[in-house]
Amino acid sequence: MIPRYARPEMTAVWDPATKYRIWFEIEAHACDAMADLGVIPKENAQAVWKAKDVQFDVARIDEIEAVTKHDVIAFLTHLAEHIGSDQARFVHQGMTSSDVLDTTLNVQLVRAADILLADMDRVLAALKSRAMEHKDTVRIGRSHGIHAEPTTMGLTFARFYAEMDRGRARLVNARAEIATGAISGAVGTFANIDPAVEEHVCKQLGLTPEPISTQVIPRDRHAMFFATLGVIASSMENIATEIRHMQRTEVLEAEEFFSPGQKGSSAMPHKRNPVLSENLTGLARLVRMSVTPALENVTLWHERDISHSSVERAIGPDTTITLDFALNRLAGLVEKLVIYPDNMLANMNKFRGLVMSQRVLLALTQAGVSREDSYRLVQRNAMKVWEQGADFKTELLADPEVTAALTPAQIEEKFDIGYHTKHVDTIFARVFGQG
Repeated sequence: MIPRYARPEMTAVWDPATKYRIWFEIEAHACDAMADLGVIPKENAQAVWKAKDVQFDVARIDEIEAVTKHDVIAFLTHLAEHIGSDQARFVHQGMTSSDVLDTTLNVQLVRAADILLADMDRVLAALKSRAMEHKDTVRIGRSHGIHAEPTTMGLTFARFYAEMDRGRARLVNARAEIATGAISGAVGTFANIDPAVEEHVCKQLGLTPEPISTQVIPRDRHAMFFATLGVIASSMENIATEIRHMQRTEVLEAEEFFSPGQKGSSAMPHKRNPVLSENLTGLARLVRMSVTPALENVTLWHERDISHSSVERAIGPDTTITLDFALNRLAGLVEKLVIYPDNMLANMNKFRGLVMSQRVLLALTQAGVSREDSYRLVQRNAMKVWEQGADFKTELLADPEVTAALTPAQIEEKFDIGYHTKHVDTIFARVFGQG
């Protein structure tokens, strides 16, 4: 991923030096386990740990790989340069490259998940804070982009909180599902290595032994992991799209914070654009881009082929780095979002009471008018608002068929905004819990 959309902590997870450190730990822990089983001499296992504080030379490994055309062999050769060929002769005994590669990938994905979970906690905290702040800030709800009925800005934030909270729960499950390791040999049968070695290595790395592997860990686990990231990205885009809509000049119910000295356009000095939200929409596409390849990686030939490898070398770092950056950008955007309650009220009243049409419809049916006639009476008065700019309540009060069923006081009562917000506390309790 390009540095523009990368943060140091997540980038470090995928740094080659990090990868080689995990490779070393896998090999060293495996030697310890084999020594405990009496398979290799204890002094050889102890000798491997002489490289514990070594900074593995990435350039040197690349140089060796240029000859061997095999990354794990290049690393093992470099390790032997540090601990001596004789001491290294039992390293990787009974193991296959995928034992190292797959276990390492899952360690990296677990670490990435932990960072992403912390990112989501920041997003959730921001959404909850803004929800509480604007719990009773009335705005118009929209369906199909058209005015529907009143809601509150707090409910909008609460809805996004609930969605992101579900995403976090999915990521917790995806982290648990990906946290497996395999040290099971060439086709997963443990023919040349004892299962106890796998158990020891996994325990040391905070993983669970894969119940049954082939040469690789099953890729349905990875597919679920990346699919989860894709869903989180879509939820992120859902929030960003709402903000983009609210910032439209004709709406202007909220806008991204515009910092001193910030410029909106090279041509038009007046511009204040929703650039962060638009950027998040694009970043969401990049995250989702990994989902289909991850799903296709599930299908491999027999005990393993290499078709998944190139995909994972790209989507592992790119997807987690991108989502990490995007979630932090989203959190900052929500934290500093500028909200305009007066504009929300002005927008809601733009069509002069029209948004109360359902209340009038229901009142007419309760007064004994058929639903078909009630709908006809309400709609014909509503159309005058749309087409002539009339006042909805005024038109209703002047309609003899309406006033034959409802008194002026009953009509007046149907325009109380508080009617639409009376259950906000109940919804908040469902989302955030009591108290």
